[in-house]
Amino acid sequence: MEMIIAFSALAAGIIAAGAAIGAALGDARVADRALDGMTRQPEMSGKLFTNMLISIGLVESMPIIAIVIAIVLVFA
Repeated sequence: MEMIIAFSALAAGIIAAGAAIGAALGDARVADRALDGMTRQPEMSGKLFTNMLISIGLVESMPIIAIVIAIVLVFA
């Protein structure tokens, strides 16, 4: 029983770390592409900025879901 709890905690840590790394890379890529587009077409800055914020929000939803699943895994 203690072994299952230990492995559940280890798996939850790996899930949380992977989700955090993936979110950081995804956010950086979205922001990079948006800023690149804003410098190339300054007249579209407002629309690109709005789309960037929505995209970053969508990227951030995946790690939140992954961490919730990890917490459920620990307490299951």
